[in-house]
Amino acid sequence: MSPGMIKMWISIAGMGLMFLAIITIYFSRYKLKGIFRLITAILAYVFMICAGLTLLVVFLT
Repeated sequence: MSPGMIKMWISIAGMGLMFLAIITIYFSRYKLKGIFRLITAILAYVFMICAGLTLLVVFLT
C-alpha cells in the first residue's frame, strides 16, 4: 500500500476511536451509576487520548 493509503486507514481508526469515546462518555454520564460509570469514563478518555495521538501522527507526518 502507498503511504497515503496507510495514513487514510490510520486516520479512519482515529475517527473510530473518537466515535467510541463519544459513545462511552455518553453512557458514563447519563446511563450508568457506580463503579461502571468510573470504568467507562476512564475507558472513554483512554480512547480519546489514543485517537488524538493517532490523528496527530497522521497530521504531522
